[in-house]
Amino acid sequence: MDITLSTNGGGYREGYEEFKKNATGKGLAWLEAIREQGISRFSELGFPTAANEDWRFTNVAPIARTPFSLIRNGREKLSPRALKPYEFPGLETIDLVFVDGAYSEELSKTGTLPGGVRVENLARAFESDEGLVKEHLSAYADFTDEAFTALNAAFMEDGGFVYVPSGVRLEKPVHILFVTTSRTRPTIESPRNLIVVEDNASAEVVEQYVSLDESVYFSNVVTELVAGENSSVGHYLIERESKKAFNISTLRAEQKRSSNIRSHSVLLGGALVRNNIHPVLGGEGCDSLINGLYMSTGRQHIDNYMKVEHKSPHCDSRQFYNGVLDGRSRGVFHGRIIVHKDAQKTDAKQTNRNLLLSDNAQIDTKPQLEIYADDVKCTHGATIGQMDENAIFYLRSRGIPNETARDVILSAFTSGTIESMHVREIREYCENLLDDWFAQRRLAEKD
Repeated sequence: MDITLSTNGGGYREGYEEFKKNATGKGLAWLEAIREQGISRFSELGFPTAANEDWRFTNVAPIARTPFSLIRNGREKLSPRALKPYEFPGLETIDLVFVDGAYSEELSKTGTLPGGVRVENLARAFESDEGLVKEHLSAYADFTDEAFTALNAAFMEDGGFVYVPSGVRLEKPVHILFVTTSRTRPTIESPRNLIVVEDNASAEVVEQYVSLDESVYFSNVVTELVAGENSSVGHYLIERESKKAFNISTLRAEQKRSSNIRSHSVLLGGALVRNNIHPVLGGEGCDSLINGLYMSTGRQHIDNYMKVEHKSPHCDSRQFYNGVLDGRSRGVFHGRIIVHKDAQKTDAKQTNRNLLLSDNAQIDTKPQLEIYADDVKCTHGATIGQMDENAIFYLRSRGIPNETARDVILSAFTSGTIESMHVREIREYCENLLDDWFAQRRLAEKD
């Protein structure tokens, strides 16, 4: 029997009491304690409102007022062929596949892994790697003031678990694919991913969220990423869900001495999307790249909230986020760089560029610096503009059709985000997604 989660009646607490009776990992006292703390804190906080400064540009009332069903059985079976459009041609990956929030062993492919490496679903890791999971799960994604993180903690059951031990270079990227099938009523999923890359190790991890139709559902995702000393981690978020879906995703990264993290986000789907990225550069000499592209049409709302904390000296961080907004869509970029007192010799840069393709599109951008050290180099900036008609005229004067000229300019604007991706096949996959977006926009203009 499915469970209903709603703000009506007893609220989400009532649904939680039913959920915990048969929740995955029942009997693990430490896990049950996290869930209890999560639902208690969510019950206290409630859904954020515009009175919360971090949410002033995003109204989550559509999520708050929708009753969601938590599916307990009866999930749809998929064939491998159904997943072909979400593969990276020419790239061999380690695959974890989740259908409607549930792990699919038949569709997943892990193959033979290097010694000590663990790539499995989190529910299984609760048993097979309990010590590792207990050490790191919910140790970084603080939900004291984060309602959606608290809600995820309360209802988390499964997701991807990646562990790379010291000194190991994981050659194949890990692809964690979340597929949502057709829905007859609004549903909720709470994926929880845990990625631990130890000292002197490296890995590339892709999280991809897709829909098979235009259903209404809510993906509330939390990913915790730990980068050990001298480690290198590439993380990719590709979101191409239903234009009726809600997606709130949080990436909390903990960096140790001389570690390197590269975060890439490509956000294309969803009715209401919030992308939270929060790296903490906790060890000396860390390097962090936060790179993203958001493209919206119709009445989509895509919100990007960046919070980069420099806690140690001699660390570098770079944020480059580009937005392309069409129709009556709205974009948000709120970037905070916090330089703590001991983080001397910090070098941080934050750039947000936006291109509005219609008179009705809207962007709210708020770059922000909080500096408590006196020997730092920090810059931030934001731009908002429209298609350069002079550039279009120049291209057309050389025989290039109007539509092609506009696509050339759009490609030039978006290419910087894609080109910084290290893995060629993933980069080409994202380029194809952008080509499809341009093509769909041209069709919409003709209609």
